[in-house]
Amino acid sequence: MSALDRVTWQLDDLLDEGTAADPEAAVGDLLERADRLSESFAEDYEGRVGDLDRQGLIEAMKRLAEISDLGGRALNYAHLRFAADTADPANGALLQMSSERATAIQTKLLFFDLEWAALDDERAEQLLATEGLGFCEHHLRNERRYRDHLLSAPEEKIATELSVTGRAAWSRLFDELTSALRVDLPGADEPVSLDVALARLHDPDREVRRSTAEAVTDSLEPGLRTRAYVFNTLLQDKSINDRLRSYPHWLATRNLSNEASDESVEALIEAVKGRYDLARSWYRTKAELLGIDRLADFDRMAAIATDDQQIEWDRGREIVQEAFSSLAPQAGEVVERFFDERWIDAPPAPDKRGGAFSASTVPSVHPYVMLNYTAKRRDVLTLAHELGHGLHQALAAKQGIFHQDTPLTVAETASVFAEELVFGRLLAAEDDPSSRLGLLSEAVEGQIATVFRQVAMNQFEDRVHTARRAEGELAVERFNELWAESQEELLGDSVEITDGYRSWWSYVPHFIGSPGYVYAYSYGQLLALSVYRLYEERGDEIVPGYLEMLSAGGSRSPEDLGRLVGVDLADPSFWDNGLDLVAGQIEAAQEAAGTVLAGRG
Repeated sequence: MSALDRVTWQLDDLLDEGTAADPEAAVGDLLERADRLSESFAEDYEGRVGDLDRQGLIEAMKRLAEISDLGGRALNYAHLRFAADTADPANGALLQMSSERATAIQTKLLFFDLEWAALDDERAEQLLATEGLGFCEHHLRNERRYRDHLLSAPEEKIATELSVTGRAAWSRLFDELTSALRVDLPGADEPVSLDVALARLHDPDREVRRSTAEAVTDSLEPGLRTRAYVFNTLLQDKSINDRLRSYPHWLATRNLSNEASDESVEALIEAVKGRYDLARSWYRTKAELLGIDRLADFDRMAAIATDDQQIEWDRGREIVQEAFSSLAPQAGEVVERFFDERWIDAPPAPDKRGGAFSASTVPSVHPYVMLNYTAKRRDVLTLAHELGHGLHQALAAKQGIFHQDTPLTVAETASVFAEELVFGRLLAAEDDPSSRLGLLSEAVEGQIATVFRQVAMNQFEDRVHTARRAEGELAVERFNELWAESQEELLGDSVEITDGYRSWWSYVPHFIGSPGYVYAYSYGQLLALSVYRLYEERGDEIVPGYLEMLSAGGSRSPEDLGRLVGVDLADPSFWDNGLDLVAGQIEAAQEAAGTVLAGRG
């Protein structure tokens, strides 16, 4: 067994001590206790939230926190076990049972948010001024922002109960369908998972990339209509929900949860679209480096250097650990626990969920990181990215269950910052001009993928939500058309969109499970780059403020969090400043490209 194969997570930490021998029963017991507490809570408070005094509100929120902790531990255990093996029927059954029972608990508690939102502003402000309410004050303020979009109590209960067989069920089906995808690569002994196949698009051999892209397209084709039907159903589900709740447009609910105004999000999107030329400029440079007239979509991620360095798990761990420790001893100590205490699941597996993530779980336990580590150099950056999330979540745990998690717009700050830290160390270790160019190109393409491509994906979402509401059910070809339009808008004439690529929207999980999510990547990337620039300029001077920002979790607004590190998110020029940093990185990579091209003679 290799070192990587031993890097699997220990999910028993989410269960009560001594219950790991029968995890299904342990999960059931957690949910049973949460259910009993929710019944008791409803008996004590339903219809009486408006009568609470200050101490009564504190007590009520503490009881809600206890219920949330029990339910969160159970649901996270089920979700994480399912992510590690989506094909095991027992995992699917446990997840479904947990989701159904957690939904039943949530239904019993719905009254509290509805009655809290119904309080008049003066009374609410009196209660929010209570000393000792800091563990939930920001959360309670945010809950009141939804009051114009809430339904009646009976309607909310029906909607919540039906969600488990509605949106949640369709999302789970999509995850199972995409996790089961197998790609028949030319020359391979057996079909591989989609993640493994997509990794081959980094291969320096163009024929390998072309044949891989064709094989991916072939693998997507058999279930394409089914995935399109899932997407259609969820688009209509969201349309109905938005109409019933009087949201003015499809993205409004996401903006509200992100604590971002419609105007600020529109400013971000327009600023990024206005600089699409930066991505096109790099792709033209890359075509020259690869010796072709024009890139095709399958060339975008091609490795510039022919020696795509392999970094095995132990060395990748060492690089990342050193980077966090160099930032601050506290950061290094937290990250070391992820490695030593089995908070990471790293090796690829046939039925494992694709991609990577860090799950914050609940403050009483710890986060968990999932990877699909294939020993590529970019996997080291992914490890750093997810451990950045993990550091953020672990430091914010002291805020409690209401404030541990941040809005998505701030959630990428620590992850991108960590990537930049590790990238700097990788670059400093490279003396060979071609290898340095390879690293710089990977960094630039990461910026393009996170800043520009995510906005292009937002524009695809905007098109499909708008079209579904205006035209009715969308055919596969209509999805393909809208996907191609959004990609061509970004890429212009710098990259050819092949016919096969038109269906590649159909494996992206964010469109299904988290509509409107993707622009937060761009927001977070530009924020994180700004913070990292300050770190480069001022060094250790900003570290205390940075760690304070991470430790604050979601207890403050994004604007307040930004101020802790000297960033003004309310400044209209903020996005342009961040995009200037991206432009500078692209220029540096193009200069390195010029050196390498000149050396070729």
